[in-house]
Amino acid sequence: MTTVVSETENAPEKQSLPEGAAKRGDGGGDNEASDLAGAAQIRYLTPENASFAVTKGRMLNVTVDGVQTDSVYVHCSFPHTNKRIYLSIRTFENKEIGMIRSLDEFPPDAAELLEEQVRIRYFAPEITKVIKIKDEFGYSYWETETTSGLCRFTVRSGGSNAKLVTESRLLITDVDGNRFVIPDLEKLSDKEYRMVEMCM
Repeated sequence: MTTVVSETENAPEKQSLPEGAAKRGDGGGDNEASDLAGAAQIRYLTPENASFAVTKGRMLNVTVDGVQTDSVYVHCSFPHTNKRIYLSIRTFENKEIGMIRSLDEFPPDAAELLEEQVRIRYFAPEITKVIKIKDEFGYSYWETETTSGLCRFTVRSGGSNAKLVTESRLLITDVDGNRFVIPDLEKLSDKEYRMVEMCM
């Protein structure tokens, strides 16, 4: 059985209510007037309050309201459909610093810098042809042609190592953590589809 994985699973987690905030209908009296909307507020980053720079080691730094945070990364809320909107800037401890609504809000040089970071983080060659898949002992051995050339890789069977991220887009993760994408299963030949289907 195949499962479509919603991109919202990658979206930033909702923030918890602040201490002392009451839920509606819990008998909290005056606390019911608390501004619960404030509990879920996201800090949005704009060209006015945030700037980005890359170190010689190609690490991304961000300065927000004069406070610099080193070695941050860009997390896409919708990595398989639109990598330019709702980008979460996070520390490597996964603490969110802020959210970018759209790269279109930023100057071209800053947007290009952030797009480069996204490409690095979400690098996944597209499989253009499935040559052979051999399945044995809990692993599948793939031989494929991709947008990065001929690739041979091994995928552990089971789990979510080959999962649908849209109705026809398949994301494959090999044993080394490398990712590959079949952009449209419907464009595979019957032979290719039968081989891939065994691994889904």
